[in-house]
Amino acid sequence: MQAPQKKNLRWFMLFLVFLATTINYLDRQVMGLLKPTLEAEFSWTEKDYSYIVMAFTASYALGNLLMGRFVDKVGSKIGYAVSLVVWSLASIGHGFVKSTVGFLFARTALGLSEAGNFPAAIKSVAEWFPKKERALATGIFNSGATVGAILAPVLVPFILGHYGWQETFVWIGAAGLLWLVLWWRFYNKPEDNKKLSAEELAYIKSDQEENQNNLPSAPLKDILKLKATWSFAIGKMMTDPIWYFFMFWLPAYFADVFKMDLTKPSLPLILIYGGTTIGSIGGGYLSSALIKKGWEISRARNFTMLLFALLVVPVMFSKYLDNMWMITVVIAFATAAHQGWGANLMTCVGDRLPNNYVSSVIGFGGMMGSVAGIIFPLFIGIVLDAFKKAGNINGGYNIIFFIAGMSYVAAWLIIKLINRKPTVKIS
Repeated sequence: MQAPQKKNLRWFMLFLVFLATTINYLDRQVMGLLKPTLEAEFSWTEKDYSYIVMAFTASYALGNLLMGRFVDKVGSKIGYAVSLVVWSLASIGHGFVKSTVGFLFARTALGLSEAGNFPAAIKSVAEWFPKKERALATGIFNSGATVGAILAPVLVPFILGHYGWQETFVWIGAAGLLWLVLWWRFYNKPEDNKKLSAEELAYIKSDQEENQNNLPSAPLKDILKLKATWSFAIGKMMTDPIWYFFMFWLPAYFADVFKMDLTKPSLPLILIYGGTTIGSIGGGYLSSALIKKGWEISRARNFTMLLFALLVVPVMFSKYLDNMWMITVVIAFATAAHQGWGANLMTCVGDRLPNNYVSSVIGFGGMMGSVAGIIFPLFIGIVLDAFKKAGNINGGYNIIFFIAGMSYVAAWLIIKLINRKPTVKIS
């Protein structure tokens, strides 16, 4: 008997990608929330912690390039599965290390493997969604990053308070192994999925170039010739380090400046990371809605990205705010704007390139963003240590917020310059 055909199956596939992204960010957020505990346990300075963050970002940089190429060669199903199994085991491994060097190795393994998430996720969206829905789909799965960041301030203090920091890494790391069962059971490309209706398959392919999925994965030298590659890479290089700051240092910022107790659920952090869900989905929805109203695709993406770039600017003026809830609102807008920006930036790759190029370009751009992220945490560590010794830790954070406020608008302008002439289509 023929398997029953379903409508809107693409949204279930997107749900699986959303779950993986949630787990991805839940795993990586644990370290930031355990920072005060681990600093006391291992006598870390801010510079020591910055080295550990750099180990993650350096391996994440290399992992983006390797995993992007890997996913394009083996496909999103196998590529995603391999990535998530390895990063789950690496996350669990944090709970068994006994030294600072052990954390460096654990973070390196986590960075290499977690880098597979976005190349595989964007490739899955390109396979399962028409271009007019991709920004919304990307925004939805990208909101998993914020859901993971919301869950972390709730789950980590609970597990830490009842069982200790080792068990916190183990319990949260194990979630990815449960996801694997769902992914392997249900995910296939649309053409290979017997439960997909002919109508939905036709809709998915409605605005895609004929036979674009049959192209082989591109050699790296060809990828580096594309404007789409460099506009994406520049966007990542100038904004990913800011997101790393929001992710790895915001808990410490509230603890240092407002004396927040990170062993308890932190409402400001929950509100900040919760707001990013609105930014991610809203950013994807806005550009998709403009396209459906008749806007040209690149115009809709550019307008939406500029809007979100402007929403980050107010964090430049954080030094003039001394109320925790006021600064929480300003940072919440900035982090939400980052997610809206990122959803559209990633979608631009699939707009302009065949599906079989997408993971490689996403991986290369992710690598370049992480390379920038290697340097920025060291800069943060040096600045914060200097201001902490001077008895003015808030002054150090103000410098970082000022840089954050400028970065997105500057990135948008450079991307516009790169794309000022039409790109020749790949044949």
